[in-house]
Amino acid sequence: MKKWNADQYLMFKDERTQPAKDLASQIYLDQPTSILDIGCGPGNSTAVLAERYPDADILGIDNSEEMVTAACTNYPHLKFQRFDAEKDLISLGQTYDVIFSNACIQWIPNHEKLIKDMMSLLNNGGVLAVQIPMIWEEPLHKELKALAVSDKWAVEMRVAECFYHLGYEEYYDVLAENSSDFRAWETVYMHRMQSHESILEWYRGTAMLPYLSVLPEDKKHSFEEDYWGRLKVVYTEQKNGEILFRFPRFFFVAVK
Repeated sequence: MKKWNADQYLMFKDERTQPAKDLASQIYLDQPTSILDIGCGPGNSTAVLAERYPDADILGIDNSEEMVTAACTNYPHLKFQRFDAEKDLISLGQTYDVIFSNACIQWIPNHEKLIKDMMSLLNNGGVLAVQIPMIWEEPLHKELKALAVSDKWAVEMRVAECFYHLGYEEYYDVLAENSSDFRAWETVYMHRMQSHESILEWYRGTAMLPYLSVLPEDKKHSFEEDYWGRLKVVYTEQKNGEILFRFPRFFFVAVK
């Protein structure tokens, strides 16, 4: 079972928070009174919402006890709760003007049902704002999956599918069926990485977790070394030694 590490995640706080800022900027409501942040992590996305809407009642939820603890420590003036968004969201007991989710729902299956459930929690005229990393065709993810099924690691690495997403056209149909209006877009962030180790550190804090969690402690370092070797092949250094790290993200904002 993957175990989140808030410190690892926040090694790239600025880069991970920028999409939350970009998503929040597209919420058209001026004065929502209630906001739910699904997958709040260590609280950085909830803080973005609180900065834009200082008078709103905002609740951040996350399934990771470690992340919720970090969020409460980092932002003691905000409200956080441990909650599994894959389960019945209605049990939260209220509806909201805004439901926000930044880089979370890729961990939750059945997006058709999930989006419908999130829309059902909105007040009339409310807004659902979601950002999903779309890295499945990027070298860092393709190499991770290829390494996991390689001859050296296939026996150790029995990782069930743990990342979920639809195609763009499928998201279009789901949003058209469940909202009165919506818009969607993709942004490719071009991160400047200091080294291949930096890319490894980035992914160690998120998508590598399910892979590392199935390995005994004495084999995790070897797996990371093999992955680092693959990253050196697919990501070339720029003239100044830095690495251009593409990271596409899909956004949508839908109105109930």
